[in-house]
Amino acid sequence: MIVVTGGCGFIGSNLVRGLNERGVEDILIVDDLCQSEKFINILDCSITDYRDYRSLIADLSKGAVRGIEAIFHLGACSDTLERDGQHMMRVNYEYSRDLLLHCAASGIPFIYASSASVYGAGPRFSESPENEAALNIYAYSKLLFDRYVRKHSASIDTQVVGLRYFNVYGPREQHKGRMASVAYHFYNQMKENGRISLFEGSGGYGHGEQRRDFIWVSDVVDVNLFFLDNTDINGIFNLGTGYARTFNDMARSVVAAVCGGQSDLPGLIEAGTIRYIPFPGELAGKYQSYTRADVNSLREVGYDKRFTALEDGVAEYVLWRNER
Repeated sequence: MIVVTGGCGFIGSNLVRGLNERGVEDILIVDDLCQSEKFINILDCSITDYRDYRSLIADLSKGAVRGIEAIFHLGACSDTLERDGQHMMRVNYEYSRDLLLHCAASGIPFIYASSASVYGAGPRFSESPENEAALNIYAYSKLLFDRYVRKHSASIDTQVVGLRYFNVYGPREQHKGRMASVAYHFYNQMKENGRISLFEGSGGYGHGEQRRDFIWVSDVVDVNLFFLDNTDINGIFNLGTGYARTFNDMARSVVAAVCGGQSDLPGLIEAGTIRYIPFPGELAGKYQSYTRADVNSLREVGYDKRFTALEDGVAEYVLWRNER
């Protein structure tokens, strides 16, 4: 049995589909369906069982879940504006620690979601402690667990892999609301208003020129499955494309995919299809204006597939959303 925590969420449900496509259906999804609409993400998935995340640790300790081949731990509170630090630390740090300890004691491979947010304002994005500087409690909860893993890795005999996700976009993220990808929001804006709103310049970048490492969710799934296939590999790895693209690039790609044809940025601005709005004051000092994954460590352990180009991923995403 494969356990996927956060299996009803964005990356988790895509991972479950990826496992199904391999013929794997003996899957236990662990999640929180208080947000009931997330069920739609797994409606087309084949699984064995579902458990509420609050019961999993106790169920594991009393042996109520047996025959686990691996745990993918994707469940988390991912709201970077969350103000309840106690909740964030319970869900993201303490829960992760308890799962890790069970896996270490039971010899179960443990592949978990970290975050590129641990790098703060950058500018270096390689997996070294000197590059890490969290800007909010979400990032700190992820960073603290990475530090716990590093501290105890020498005493753990089973596989432990942390994946620092950069800006993931793709199907099954509609439940995330404001935390959904900019690709999701830009598509909605085009369909509803015929225009896209981007932030004005900030952090030394011009209007819409802030840069992120945007990665297609299918590539994320493929990397997770690579580690499932290679249980001798351990460590913390960046998971991005290795390229920084502007928000203007993302907006142009969405316009091109929705409307067809090439999209010239000056022309889109002149036509009002792309406009710029003031940078939100509440994000000051908490916003990453630039991210770019250093993927050398991932390549060095043998992952050699090419990541999907932004324009191709956005075109596929728009096609998927148009069909819904």
